[in-house]
Amino acid sequence: MLNIVLYQPEIPPNTGNIIRLCANTGFRLHLIEPLGFDLDDKKLRRAGLDYREFQSLKVHPSWPAYLEAVPGTKVYALSTKGRVCYSTIEYQTGDTLLFGPETRGLPQDLRSEIGPSQVLRLPMHAESRSLNLSNTVSIVAYEAWRQLGFAGSDQLANGANP
Repeated sequence: MLNIVLYQPEIPPNTGNIIRLCANTGFRLHLIEPLGFDLDDKKLRRAGLDYREFQSLKVHPSWPAYLEAVPGTKVYALSTKGRVCYSTIEYQTGDTLLFGPETRGLPQDLRSEIGPSQVLRLPMHAESRSLNLSNTVSIVAYEAWRQLGFAGSDQLANGANP
């Protein structure tokens, strides 16, 4: 499946929502330290998470440590500074979708490392600043999963009639 990476996430409820999203799509969630909260945070737990949902969660001490743990992955970063629309990409199993911290986004050096052709953006009204992190992750994750035929989902998601 795909890898969702939150680079230095700061807001527990966003991460809780994304943990649940990954549990329901079969995607793997990776968190890059430092985190702005403890994984035991009650705000994280308030999202109604159970142990099963944490099974695909991995925490990495740094971005290079993540890349070492998941060699050969193609990285797509999401940023309001991106110039490529997220829906124009042909996602593949094993790709990484990278999202920055809520209050400051991905650092310029990380965006430069990834390269402008892989820094993606969601369309928004010109006067809009950004979407909520968990909403952005959901939009991009479901587009990628749709392209992959909703692999591993129930029959209804695959277009079968009940």
